[in-house]
Amino acid sequence: MLRIATIAAAVLLGAAAFAFAGDQGDPNEGCGKSTPEMVACLNAQAAQWDKRLNAAYRKALEDADGKRREQLRAAQRLWVQYRDANCLYWFMDEGSIARVEAADCMVRLTKTRAEELEGVTGQN
Repeated sequence: MLRIATIAAAVLLGAAAFAFAGDQGDPNEGCGKSTPEMVACLNAQAAQWDKRLNAAYRKALEDADGKRREQLRAAQRLWVQYRDANCLYWFMDEGSIARVEAADCMVRLTKTRAEELEGVTGQN
């Protein structure tokens, strides 16, 4: 009985991870069915959001005056540390789902910060 419950839980987690991964980035782009496909897709989406984040950050630095510029630099450094530490937490979980969760974490947090900085600079 315990074995059936364990298998059922694994199947449900896998299905939930696939459905959740497919919701990220371009809604027309699925993230595959296997763990490696999902991770590769999510990593590609994270890279796209990272490019947008970097562009918005550079623009925000250009637009800010002295003290605000330094505060933005400090905030961005701390934000990167937070993002990396938070996503590492998900990666350290057990099983292959941890890789999907960690990659998804990078997409979500990077997208949110990119959109935040784009809003500050009027890029969105």
